[in-house]
Amino acid sequence: MKKFTRIMAAAILLVFLATMASAQGLPKAETPEAVGFSSERLKKISAALQADVDKGVIPGAVVTIVRKGRIAYYEPIGYQDREKKIPMKHDSIFRVASMTKPFTSLAVMMLVEEGKIQLGYPASRYLPEFKDLKVGVEKTDAATGRKELVLVPPDREMTVQDLLRHTSGITYGIFGKSMVKDLYNVKGGNPFDFNQTNAEMVAKLSKLPLQYQPGTAWDYSMSTDVLGRIVEVVSGLELDAFIAERIAKPLKLSDTGFWAEGEKQAMRVAEPQVDPATGKRPPLFHDSMQRPKWIAGGAGMLSTATDYARFCQMFLNGGVLEGVRLVSPKTIGLMTANHLPPGIPFSPVSYPLFQAIIPSPEVGQGFGLGFAVRTEAGRNALHGSVGDYFWAGAYGTYFWIDPKEQMAVVLMMHAPPLRLHYRYLMRGAVYQAMVK
Repeated sequence: MKKFTRIMAAAILLVFLATMASAQGLPKAETPEAVGFSSERLKKISAALQADVDKGVIPGAVVTIVRKGRIAYYEPIGYQDREKKIPMKHDSIFRVASMTKPFTSLAVMMLVEEGKIQLGYPASRYLPEFKDLKVGVEKTDAATGRKELVLVPPDREMTVQDLLRHTSGITYGIFGKSMVKDLYNVKGGNPFDFNQTNAEMVAKLSKLPLQYQPGTAWDYSMSTDVLGRIVEVVSGLELDAFIAERIAKPLKLSDTGFWAEGEKQAMRVAEPQVDPATGKRPPLFHDSMQRPKWIAGGAGMLSTATDYARFCQMFLNGGVLEGVRLVSPKTIGLMTANHLPPGIPFSPVSYPLFQAIIPSPEVGQGFGLGFAVRTEAGRNALHGSVGDYFWAGAYGTYFWIDPKEQMAVVLMMHAPPLRLHYRYLMRGAVYQAMVK
């Protein structure tokens, strides 16, 4: 009987350990030192974030550091919901906003590998509505001094590659000021509207002029949302179904999608804290508890720190994770190369505070097919390596992948006004803890 009890206890322990491994998403390093980190120095990350939680600056965060395929650091800090006193959990779910863009970009590249999309083809080949787009040019009347918007034909059509690298000429009406952007914000014609479908979004954009001639300027934009519609048209699946079936399920990203499914997931969604100045939480784009009408390829997903770390590890592995290959190593290489032509100008949306993260030769960065890419050493104010690539979300989430160091870092946080500060903070905090 005692022997049977010992066997059962061992079996239960194995199940528990297997469950923990599954919850972590990737194997855990025996110690941080085993993958080149200092345990003592990693404590500085926890201390810095906890201090800001205690001061009421942020509600909380989850940070995951993966190196050489193993988790070196994986800590929930503070509150999932400060007002309800719900502590942050390892598997808390976050709205990742623009960190949706790499998923949509990968979906496009999977269809490229299948020969269903060609990067050099005009977008109008897949979206006929875009065939007759015009470019808006602001001109000043010499007699009156008044500005007017003149529509001119594009020198060439935007391509799928332009959409992936944000050189399509499409813009965001919510950033900056111009006569074209003003048209983006007209009631009833605003293409950034969660009460629409992807088809309706494309129909709205087809009636608006481009901000720039295609291929002539980098302007962070709704280009990736347009790519989401191309995925739908080419694959025959709605974007959320494609990502669920072709990316999330094969990679075992059980908490990644466009809404939190069921009560169990809903109870794990992290919330930004109330702003003392307004007595309200920062505005969020949509209700994360039910399927949105607009499956926004550039902004709509939710995920956890570990799910997103698995997604990053697939990139580090050259397109494969745990024997499941989504794309080839050459496709990953193409996505993570700099695709911006030399001397290309950058949109005025690139505010001074964004200098360290925008794709600009001034800071040694370019842009690939879905994220920014570091191209030079020594120009950037932030730690990193040549070849690292990254992107972030408006609510405070952030990730970067450093192939040279075989490392991926994911920060999950909901603190929209402070998102830039914590992106910068995390770069220094992680690399100071790396000792080998």
